[in-house]
Amino acid sequence: MRRLPAAIAPLTAVVVFLIMTLAALPANAATTFTSTAVNQNGGNCLTLPNSSTTNGVQLTQATCNGGANQNLTFTPVSGTTDQYTIATSTAGRCVDVYGASTADNATVIQWTCSTANNQKFRLVPVTVSGTDKTFRLQAVHSSKCVVPTGGSSAANAALVQLPCDAVSSRTWRLPNYSSGGGTTTPPEKTVRVYWLKPSDVAYDQRWPDGIANVMREAQRYYKQELGKTFTLNTTVVEVVNGDHVKSWYETTPNGSDPYWWTVFNMQQELIRKLSLRAPDSRWINVGEISAEGSGAGGGGGGGWVILNQHDADGAAGVNGPMNRWYGGMVHELGHAFGLPDSTSTDGTPMSASFYDYPNTHFSQSQKNQILSGPYGSFLS
Repeated sequence: MRRLPAAIAPLTAVVVFLIMTLAALPANAATTFTSTAVNQNGGNCLTLPNSSTTNGVQLTQATCNGGANQNLTFTPVSGTTDQYTIATSTAGRCVDVYGASTADNATVIQWTCSTANNQKFRLVPVTVSGTDKTFRLQAVHSSKCVVPTGGSSAANAALVQLPCDAVSSRTWRLPNYSSGGGTTTPPEKTVRVYWLKPSDVAYDQRWPDGIANVMREAQRYYKQELGKTFTLNTTVVEVVNGDHVKSWYETTPNGSDPYWWTVFNMQQELIRKLSLRAPDSRWINVGEISAEGSGAGGGGGGGWVILNQHDADGAAGVNGPMNRWYGGMVHELGHAFGLPDSTSTDGTPMSASFYDYPNTHFSQSQKNQILSGPYGSFLS
C-alpha cells in the first residue's frame, strides 16, 4: 500500500469533501443486489451462455444450476426508484436491447455498460399467487419486456423484447430482492466490505474470496490484540459492478491530488449506490477497487478504508506474500477506528512495522484510543 507521509491528514480531507457531496443524494435510495432471475413460465433462469465475455452475445434462459453465469447484479439508476442496470456477473457487462431498438423481437444481449436507456430496466411488480418477488423487466427506452422468444418455456430459448402483458413468460422471480430495492441491509455496528469491479474488468471469484480472507485475518488480529473484535456480515464482500471502465476511475480528476482520484471516485460511487455516509456512524466501510492510476494510493480514516488495485490483487493472492496485505489491512482499519500514523517505526501496525506482520502489536495507548473512540462500541 502506498502512503503519503502523513496518511491520516488527507483522509480527514476525504471525509470533509464527501460530507459536502451528500446533500445531493436521494434519501432512502434503493441498493445494489445480486440475484438469479427465474422465468415463471417454465422455471428457467436468465443465463449468459458459456459465461461468454463477448459483446453482443444473446442471453438465454436455461435450467437453473447455481452457476455464476446465472447471477445478475441489479444496480439502481441514480435519481429513480424502480430503474436498474443489470450486469452479468461472469463478464461484468450489462443487459442491453440490441441497437436500442424499439421493435418487437429485438434481441436481448450483453454489452459494455453505459448510461444508455436501452441498458436500464424497470422492475415492475407482478402479483403471482403462491410466490413473491416477481417482476416484469421492462426496458426503459421501449417500454417492452424481456421474454423468451415466442414466450417459450423451453430451456435454451433466446431472450428478446416483446410488449408487456399478463402472461407468465413476461414475469421473472428475483429471489434475492427485498422490499426497498436491495438485499437485506446488514446490521449496524458491523464492518461492510465492497469490491467495486469496473465495467471492463472480468469477474473473478478469487477477488471477493481473497478480500474476505484478509478481513477475517484482520478480525482475528484485533481479537488477539484487544480482547474484542469487529463483526463481519454473512456475505463478507458485497460485489458492486462499477458504472465506468477502469480507466475512468483512474483518470477522472477528483480533488487536487491524483493519489486519491481512483479511491475518491470509488468511494463516491459506493456512497451513491448504497446510501452510505462519510463518516458513517452505522458501519465501518471498506472499499477496494480493481483500478489504479499512475501514482495512485489509498488509505483510511473516519470509519472508512479505501484501497486500490494493488491491495485487491494482493488479497486475491496475485501480488506477493499475504502477510504484507494482512498487515496493511490492520493498519488501515486502525485509521478507520481513529488512530493516526505513528511518528516512527515503533513496532506497532500504525507504523512501517505493519510490513513485519504478524510480528507487530498495538501499544496500550493505541488500544485505549480504539476502545474509547467513535467506533469502539463496534467491538465485542
